[in-house]
Amino acid sequence: MRYLILSLLLASPALADPSVIEKVAASQSGDTWRFDVTIRHPDTGWDHYADGWRVLDMDGNELGMRVLHHPHENEQPFTRSLSGVAIPNGVTQVQIQARCSVDGWGDETTLVTLN
Repeated sequence: MRYLILSLLLASPALADPSVIEKVAASQSGDTWRFDVTIRHPDTGWDHYADGWRVLDMDGNELGMRVLHHPHENEQPFTRSLSGVAIPNGVTQVQIQARCSVDGWGDETTLVTLN
């Protein structure tokens, strides 16, 4: 019985630390915006890695999403960009939310004021 319990514990996925957004730079180019987002996540390889981030309005509507196509276990933190994000007129703040391949979207968002 002891071995069965130990086997079940070892076989169940462990929840790792969430993706943490360390820095966001936003810049306007004509009618759209570019976001440079720096993320830290304890990527372990293809089985568990930060796999995306998105720009949300203050009501939680998605304005843009950056998919991360591979793990970054040897590059922490890492920065990736998303251009061409259309921000509705009058919007002065957005939120950035990160996702990982195991835990999904993080509970925390990072507030960005658009200048």
